[in-house]
Amino acid sequence: MKILLKLLIRSLFYLATCLSISYAQVTLVVDAIPAHTPAGDQVYVAGNFNNWNPGDTSFILSPNGQGQFVLTLTGSLPDPMEYKFTRGGWPTVEGNANGNVRPNRTYSPTAGDTVFHQVLSWEDLGSGSGTANSEVQIYDPAFFMPQFNQNRRIWLYLPPDYATSGKNYPVLYMHDGQNLFDANTSFSGEWEVDESLTSLHQQGDYGAIVVGIDNGGSERIDEYTPWAHPMHGGGDGDAYINFIIQTLKPHIDSTFRTLPGPATTGLIGSSLGGLISFYGGIKHQDVFGKLGVFSPSFWFSNQVYTFAQAQGHQQPMRIYFLAGEQESASMVSDMQAMYNLLLNNGFSASELAFVTKADGKHSEWFWAREFPAAYQWLFGQLSLDIEVEKYPQPVWAYPNPFTQKIWIESAQPAKVQLYDIQGSKVATWRISSSDSLDLSGFPRGLYLLQMKNKNGRFQQRVVKW
Repeated sequence: MKILLKLLIRSLFYLATCLSISYAQVTLVVDAIPAHTPAGDQVYVAGNFNNWNPGDTSFILSPNGQGQFVLTLTGSLPDPMEYKFTRGGWPTVEGNANGNVRPNRTYSPTAGDTVFHQVLSWEDLGSGSGTANSEVQIYDPAFFMPQFNQNRRIWLYLPPDYATSGKNYPVLYMHDGQNLFDANTSFSGEWEVDESLTSLHQQGDYGAIVVGIDNGGSERIDEYTPWAHPMHGGGDGDAYINFIIQTLKPHIDSTFRTLPGPATTGLIGSSLGGLISFYGGIKHQDVFGKLGVFSPSFWFSNQVYTFAQAQGHQQPMRIYFLAGEQESASMVSDMQAMYNLLLNNGFSASELAFVTKADGKHSEWFWAREFPAAYQWLFGQLSLDIEVEKYPQPVWAYPNPFTQKIWIESAQPAKVQLYDIQGSKVATWRISSSDSLDLSGFPRGLYLLQMKNKNGRFQQRVVKW
């Protein structure tokens, strides 16, 4: 028994010596920080020696006039020390060379040590050599979310002509902001939203503002799900949508020239982001009239179907469903079930797009490739004045999107004209009644069909794959 007791005491003593060193003195030196670090920002250190407080003013490194930042730690220090450098908060923590999350730094201190470091990036700023174009900015690295009592990085894309046009623009609110614009902040590739919208704008697109909201990392499941899952948790989706509606959107609408109505306000996301986009839009049809529902995680809770049934169709909307046939076994069938439910619950076929791709996978490259067509179908060209005009006996064109032919449904003879994205007339047909048009020779993109019969004129935007 005495032997066991001695062994236990020795073990505890050994553990204690491993966990801390009394009165050690270690000098931390940061001799390089990213060139795009905002002027005047201070460098902090947070670690297991100060309760991981990223904004502890007692742990600010002082510039020494030689381009270095220095802090000397004294007293009892953990062994090993674990720490990271920040600019005063976790949203501004240092990252790796690509602007992504880096592991904790570790060091075993001894008296009189000087340890040199280089900060390769800040997570809120990326690497500084990212892929985002000049229309993209970090609007706020730490926008306050009162619904969660925390801060979150917000990205902003402004159309190329925002500074000179004087126009007001539709707004897309998009989730997983890390993955939208910059490969250096993304987890597995970016959506290239900025490149796509800028290219479309150069082709005549009216333009749109995009507000990208970073996900909460480990809290992503909670924020993007309206209901709890027995294994995965979740259920804070209402608070997240309320953040957008009650806090973020009013701020954006009061700060920028926006078109704030539901017809010009969208939610777009993928996976769980597709789920929360669908939920937020269906619940708040008076706020969001355009939904991009990419690879939606309807599997998370069957309550999404009863929810959609109960909400019903309250006012005009456009919902773009997208899935890849190389995703989960139930992805397409789950989405098909929701599409059918909406069709049977007040939504018209012209309000819904159901798109599947044979090569599509649950991946950013797939969503990036399909984003332009989804955007064009949802928002079209405001400069073409293509809002649907209602007549007693309208003319309908379907399917939409289409690949080769489009069917025109008309009760009387009609004149059909086709306009391209720049507003130029490219074709004219006269039909005696319902008929199909062969558009196989036209390039992919957005078009405007203008159709006239004796009851009036009808316009419809269509997308060719």
